[in-house]
Amino acid sequence: MKRKARGTIVAAQPEAAEAGADVLREGGNAVDAGIACALVAGVVDPLMCGIAGFGSCGLYLPGKGFHGYIDAHAPAPLAARPDMWANLIEGEARDGYGFVLRGRVNDIGYRSICAPANLRMYFEAHAEHGSLPWSRIVEPAIHWAEQGWTVRPHVAFWWSDDGDFGRAPNHARLSHTAPAKALYCRPDGTPKRVGDEVVNRDYAQVLRTIARGGADAFYTGEIGRAMAEDLARNDALLSAADLAAWRTVRTEPLRGTYRGFEVTTNQPPGGGVMLLEMLNILEKFDLGALEHGGAEHLRIVCEAMKIATADKDAHVGDPRFIDVPLARLISKEYAARHAADIAAGRKASVSRFNSGAVSKDTTHVSAIDGDGNCLTMTHSLGMPSGVVTPGLGFMYNGCMGVFDPRPGRAGSIAAGKARFSSVVPSILFREGRPEIVIGAPGATQIAMGVLHVILNAIDFGMSMDEAVGAPRFSATSDMIDVSNRVSWRTERALGEMGYEVARSPYGFGFAAVHALRVLGDGRIDGAADPGHDGVAIAV
Repeated sequence: MKRKARGTIVAAQPEAAEAGADVLREGGNAVDAGIACALVAGVVDPLMCGIAGFGSCGLYLPGKGFHGYIDAHAPAPLAARPDMWANLIEGEARDGYGFVLRGRVNDIGYRSICAPANLRMYFEAHAEHGSLPWSRIVEPAIHWAEQGWTVRPHVAFWWSDDGDFGRAPNHARLSHTAPAKALYCRPDGTPKRVGDEVVNRDYAQVLRTIARGGADAFYTGEIGRAMAEDLARNDALLSAADLAAWRTVRTEPLRGTYRGFEVTTNQPPGGGVMLLEMLNILEKFDLGALEHGGAEHLRIVCEAMKIATADKDAHVGDPRFIDVPLARLISKEYAARHAADIAAGRKASVSRFNSGAVSKDTTHVSAIDGDGNCLTMTHSLGMPSGVVTPGLGFMYNGCMGVFDPRPGRAGSIAAGKARFSSVVPSILFREGRPEIVIGAPGATQIAMGVLHVILNAIDFGMSMDEAVGAPRFSATSDMIDVSNRVSWRTERALGEMGYEVARSPYGFGFAAVHALRVLGDGRIDGAADPGHDGVAIAV
């Protein structure tokens, strides 16, 4: 989509994107639109995101002179201990997205839940920077919860997922608690399918309470009390004290440059450091002169991905608990040394405790309005816990699954500590003006998908539709993963270079990027990832 517009919103769910577009039409700004969109997404994509999840919200409001992040990286409960699961380890996901433990205690059920962080992020972003009443922003989500929505193809695909490498399958998450099963499963216990209706009146009532009472009604009011009672009954780590204590984190953007663009992204424990490190390395190569999708293109980019992944595993976590060597990791000099190794044909290595597969329970919204206000927000449930408290209708995150159960590491468990997340909502500026607003769901693959689209748009001169839709690949271990649209010729050439290649049976994957680009003539080029069900809407 490329047209003159007062504003544009791009999201992974059509109902959510339309809610945001309607807000823009009514005179709301990009923040109003993005938060309305996010609340609807929690209704119509309930395993991907929601008010009990986590996220990172990047905001640029030139009229206010504001550019910053409101982060909601869900912290471990106050009852968590570094060594509490050290004797239960069965393996680590090959892409680095979490650990598999005996009994799956970190992965599914009440003990997998971290603080439900998203709602306070939504509420504060709107309270500080929105223009329409909060009740108007919540209204579309109430409508879809109460009136019902029909299961879309990507939702059905994801709900029926069988899981990999010991992870709980998503259909088990849907049926783990009786309220979740009643909402999302057919009478025979199987997940609802394309065209089936989901009506969630309990959640509509929760949203009405939030529309009247704001975030406090959720964390310390009647909803919070209902959550705390259910959590205590079921031996959760999370408690009323965690709900009352949770606060968002405010940060300045993490800044870098790439081929004349200023790149602004989020601070640790978000994935911005990985994105800047990879861009710094790849700036040393003339990527545009290479065959797009050819073996040399894949080799160079995958080596940069591996280097950033190894550095993330070793050094990046919650900066309140560990010292993250940010200056070194995002320096041009550090990148130049790694680029020289890649140019010389040397291979990086990413160690893993064991092997596994990718998780992608996340979604994203990018929005811009006629005044140049921008919102880029990635929000998620992590690996959803499967837990729905009776009478409340929303699912909790399962963020404990991504902590490292081995004490003494960057990602180890600690009370109140946020785990690393690859979420990387970003804005790229040229000559002081926002040009690309971008982000993606996709767990560990998020930074990789965002990297792909930035390279496709800047180095290969693609339109945003082309950049988002081009075949993707990834390397978050010593193996290169490719989608089924990467050529077999390229795969054979990589094999001859000594790489092990894993081919996905799917044509899309490795994150689902949703992005927009403001063109020189003022038109906005927006694109929703074709692997999901989303849309770009200009108003």
